[in-house]
Amino acid sequence: MDGHWWQSGVLYQIYPRSFQDSNGDGVGDLNGIRQRLDYLTQLGINAAWLSPIFLSPMRDFGYDIADHCAIDPVFGTLADFDLLLKDMHSRGIKLILDFVPNHTSNEHPWFRESRSSRVNPKRDWYIWRDAASDGAPPNNWLGAFGGSAWEWDETTGQFYYHAFLKEQPDLNWRNPEVRAAMHDVLRFWLERGVDGFRVDALWHLMKDEHFRDNPPNPAFRPEQAGLERLLQLRSADQPEIYDVVAELRRVLDAYPDRLLIGEIYLPIERLVTYYGKDLSGAHLPFNFQLLNTAWGAQQIANIVAEYESALPPGGWPNWVLGNHDRPRIATRVGGAQARVAAMLLLTLRGTPTLYYGDELGFEQAVVPPEAVQDPWEKQEPGLGLGRDPCRTPMSWDRSLNAGFSPGRPWLPPASDCLRRNVETLASDPNSILNLYRRLLAFRARSNALRMGDYTAVSAENGVFIFERRAKSERLAIALNLTHEPRRVNLPKAFERILISTLVAKPVASVTGEVNLRPDEGIILAAGRESDRRDAETASQ
Repeated sequence: MDGHWWQSGVLYQIYPRSFQDSNGDGVGDLNGIRQRLDYLTQLGINAAWLSPIFLSPMRDFGYDIADHCAIDPVFGTLADFDLLLKDMHSRGIKLILDFVPNHTSNEHPWFRESRSSRVNPKRDWYIWRDAASDGAPPNNWLGAFGGSAWEWDETTGQFYYHAFLKEQPDLNWRNPEVRAAMHDVLRFWLERGVDGFRVDALWHLMKDEHFRDNPPNPAFRPEQAGLERLLQLRSADQPEIYDVVAELRRVLDAYPDRLLIGEIYLPIERLVTYYGKDLSGAHLPFNFQLLNTAWGAQQIANIVAEYESALPPGGWPNWVLGNHDRPRIATRVGGAQARVAAMLLLTLRGTPTLYYGDELGFEQAVVPPEAVQDPWEKQEPGLGLGRDPCRTPMSWDRSLNAGFSPGRPWLPPASDCLRRNVETLASDPNSILNLYRRLLAFRARSNALRMGDYTAVSAENGVFIFERRAKSERLAIALNLTHEPRRVNLPKAFERILISTLVAKPVASVTGEVNLRPDEGIILAAGRESDRRDAETASQ
């Protein structure tokens, strides 16, 4: 029933700077992650994805890489990495690395060569263009963090392109030498035993070869990021991208059972094209729909239906509730609904990705102006775009800095860390942490949740109901997405509540109707003896 490990498993994103500091410098590191592996095992995750840990000037905290095959000293050494990988594998946990192929740091040796002269052999490894006739940038493309995406270089008298910071020049993926070099980076880590990669900004790799302007966005609002003023039709998501993704996939396919994930912020109809022809592309083009949709039963049901119907034959779905770039789920939907969101994430068909701290109910932290680190917030102040509030240190216990570091943390811990931490929440059977543990343990034993079919039932009066089924195991999930009680009718087959988001031991029996409390989700087992026996065994 289980297919590949990445189909039946649960991914957990770790932001290494903020997970655990082992040496007192205030920044999380690889040895810190090693110290907390037992927590990951107890939580019940199957694979951990690490945000970048490579050598970097840290202008964008690791997404500006100066050497793709070296560990930045702030995180440790290559030997530390090898020990972490070994320890994770010994616990049955896969390791996913962040692969950042769209750009490098401007301190990368490749870019230093490229900007040294127009005739340097690596000149064409990056995207260089002459100025317009009036001296302006070559076109109207904008950077993700504000302003023009073109930076003038005095040394060689041309502009270079950067989709993000000016310190992050874009590589030219139309150059076969660039592709070969980046494939070698993948092989370097694959040979060490890495289980897969999350590919950063995958849809950005190919740009319009004629560098035509992007059209205006008629829906732009002043409170949005500057990038939203234009529709990114020419600067990303070009037809040639599918050959690039297929090549990346072929590199991974030379190694047994490796995983390729793509970061792709696109509408569903464009997202699913990244599975590739005959599923030759990304195994999991990250599905971020739950990050953006309105939090309501009908809206979520519509998103699930649209996504399920758009998947190519054999394409495996996935769902994401949070990451290092977006506001925390507990802030977006409220603390009470964050528990319902946990049940939604872990019961929908497909691979779920959990962002560190969401299992503790982390909300957006308050970061005072003097402590701001994020370059986006610094370049577009006042719009609330900064990502620091979702990157604050993990809270472990009631000790100094919530057990994250004996030194001054690189970002201030959350203000509620003395009550919202692993140690405190683990002792409360009704905490959100223990809810996550119950859901993850149930999922691990339930064929219906790991690999079973999905069937929508209803989305009425603020309650989303669907079924999951595998062979004799049949489950119903009912999610009250409102702050008011709801009475709902269920298919008569479902007579036993296995898990509630509100209490550790729910009232067990129902008879066709069930009263849902405000902000409550439940999982029910079918009434047939064989179905009930299978489901109850899985929930124990």
